[in-house]
Amino acid sequence: MQRFFKFFLNLFPRPLLIRLSYAVRPFVAFFLKGKNYTDPIDGRSYRKFLPYGYENVRENVLAPGTLSLERHRLCWLYLKNETDFFSKPQRVLHFAPEQAFLKRFRKLNHIEYTTTDLNSPIADVKADICDLPFGDNSYDFIICNHVLEHIPDDTRAMKELFRVLAPGGTAILQVPYDKNREETFQDDSITDPKERTKIFGQYDHVRVYGMDYFDKLRSVGFTVEAADYTASLSEEKINTYRLAKGELVPVCKKL
Repeated sequence: MQRFFKFFLNLFPRPLLIRLSYAVRPFVAFFLKGKNYTDPIDGRSYRKFLPYGYENVRENVLAPGTLSLERHRLCWLYLKNETDFFSKPQRVLHFAPEQAFLKRFRKLNHIEYTTTDLNSPIADVKADICDLPFGDNSYDFIICNHVLEHIPDDTRAMKELFRVLAPGGTAILQVPYDKNREETFQDDSITDPKERTKIFGQYDHVRVYGMDYFDKLRSVGFTVEAADYTASLSEEKINTYRLAKGELVPVCKKL
């Protein structure tokens, strides 16, 4: 199963995978119904989750119903329990909208919801994160998860995110990071997809973030909290929801 998923993920480009997943998802979710693990996004339980990973395949992490991964479930729980996202009227900008969130966020009548991405087939606005077509201070809440590791000039992208966020606003800017690495590693000479997968973890990643990621966000103007939401959960809940214990959520504010 691990080899199958690794081969499948590396064979097809992401936009095609998104389209294919819509057709396959209902059948897989039905087949894996059970009581062992629960996806907090849709509340459904399964006997197991699916494996996922381009290089190092992680077992039991991809929820069959929503196709959420650990980061999506963590973000959902944080938004639900630690913010006013689901109750306060606000303008929301969502980059590279995940299937796990898209339809659910669209149903929230209290928010003005805009999705954007350069390549995603399900985004409203096709835009380069380094040159956004939105005015200054346009959004009260920004969600941008696992996008910046794809962007060669991530500093410029961060500055654009800061620019379009309104004063008092919040941005959730998750990235994959290595908690054992102090400094981010980037080598623009590495262009071969196989080498990128081996070194950066995915064929379209351009760096491996270290713990200095949070300081880099601060350097463009954000006030940053590295929130460990899993610290508030029991070991049983962490396992039931299949979360990555200790994963930090970058909660960025614009004062």
